[in-house]
Amino acid sequence: MRALIQRVSSARVTVNDVVTGEVGNGLVVFVCAMKGDTEKESEWLARKVVNLRVFKDDADRMNRSLLDIGGSALIVSQFTLAAETKGNRPGFSTAAPPEEGRRLYEDFSANISASGVAVANGVFGADMRVELANDGPVTIWLDTTSG
Repeated sequence: MRALIQRVSSARVTVNDVVTGEVGNGLVVFVCAMKGDTEKESEWLARKVVNLRVFKDDADRMNRSLLDIGGSALIVSQFTLAAETKGNRPGFSTAAPPEEGRRLYEDFSANISASGVAVANGVFGADMRVELANDGPVTIWLDTTSG
């Protein structure tokens, strides 16, 4: 699985002008299941996201996790993280099929929630508008194949 995380002071996702998820201080997590991914990758990625120390401590250093600050996560499915860009038109053949992607997206979201983090979601497969205030900016790429 792949994820692009952004530390935010606020974020929200809308579908057809209806807000489907909104968070304050925390992370926006764009996530993509890849072909061959299983619940094992979903669990690993969720643990990594909630424990990644990207929030400032009292000394103004990135030393606190989402769990440490009591932050929330806005989780948005984004199959385009699987983009293959050898040519000028991206291909997405390495992304998991939609039904598998949805299952792993939901599993990932449930794993984040089970860790005690408040979760808001986008709508899997929908055309979404994501608005966020990136704090820092801090943007980090995670991939289960690179550990």
